[in-house]
Amino acid sequence: MPLHPQAEALRRQRAAAGTPPLYTRTLAEARAADLADIRAAAGNPEPVGSVTELTVPGPGGPLPLRVYRPATGTDGRLPVLLYLFGGGWVLGSLDTGDALCRRLTNEVGCVTVSVGYRLAPEHPFPAAVHDVLAAAEWIAAHAAELGAEPGRLAVAGDSAGGNLAAALTLLARERGGPALRHQLLVYPNTDHAADTPSVREHDDPLLFNRRSVAWYWGHYLADPADGADPLASPLRAPSLAGLPPATVITAEYDPLRDEGEEYAGALRAAGVPVELRRYDGVPHGFFAMSGVLDDGRAAQQYAADRLREALR
Repeated sequence: MPLHPQAEALRRQRAAAGTPPLYTRTLAEARAADLADIRAAAGNPEPVGSVTELTVPGPGGPLPLRVYRPATGTDGRLPVLLYLFGGGWVLGSLDTGDALCRRLTNEVGCVTVSVGYRLAPEHPFPAAVHDVLAAAEWIAAHAAELGAEPGRLAVAGDSAGGNLAAALTLLARERGGPALRHQLLVYPNTDHAADTPSVREHDDPLLFNRRSVAWYWGHYLADPADGADPLASPLRAPSLAGLPPATVITAEYDPLRDEGEEYAGALRAAGVPVELRRYDGVPHGFFAMSGVLDDGRAAQQYAADRLREALR
């Protein structure tokens, strides 16, 4: 279907403003512009019961966490969600996913923990994967301190965060924990060498496109051969059996659409319960744009409903 009128209006605004693609800017410029764009499109962040900043030991040094608690339902132990922000492993921070984490905290009724994993190219693959595992292990070990139940832990992420969430489930399976109840993957990268119709057809410089994908991978992988590692390209894992049930969200106007849907199919073929939902007429990034795209808000509600059911 055509680009949704709300998404088309944003595209025209970028064209009128002469906004250059992130991949044409310096890292510092791209990081600042990405955060500004996300904040502008996310709407007003919802209030939550509390937000706490923590620092825990990580494989590369202190690892920052941000913990969100809902205002209601704080008696007893709550489920806990580990949220991993997007940004192509290159952009992003705890602030990137702030509005999303607040909404999910309220809608799911959970403790949400966002992790400030290390970014590339300063810290290439697999640094971010190891940080995410360290965060999950810390949450499981310290759940009581968070007022959460370690047996009701889910992981979620969008874009590169979805890639890291998928990688975490593979590592957790390999290591025998921490136990993960569900994985929410929002338009995840799943294959470094993907050459799908959606990669080939999406080349609009005013939207996230195949050049964007190549730019991010180029920064993330110190050696292109690392892309064959399933922790970088989960679709290449020899087996996906025994992974947590999954919710996969994709967008029609997204170069990552097909590899996300292929991953959902591979999970299903391996016996993993999966629900896949594609949102037509919207581009990559729409999930975080609930302030300007109705489908962004609808997708967040769908994700929250799925997580709430999984964590009951």
